[in-house]
Amino acid sequence: MTFGLHHVQLAIEPGSEDRCREFYVGVLGLTEVPKPPELAARGGLWVRAGGLELHLGVEADFRPARKAHGSSV
Repeated sequence: MTFGLHHVQLAIEPGSEDRCREFYVGVLGLTEVPKPPELAARGGLWVRAGGLELHLGVEADFRPARKAHGSSV
């Protein structure tokens, strides 16, 4: 069995697209992916690293996750 991921959806606060773009594209070096026009109207942005995309979607009542974390190997 082979398993793969296409994308992960992360919530961002309204109006934070430029700040997120600076971090994910400017600092981490990910590539911004154009969103389809019908989804672009909702705000947010999509970025790609290799074969994995991060979809950063605007959430009107955004609250940061209290236990969010990551790790590296």
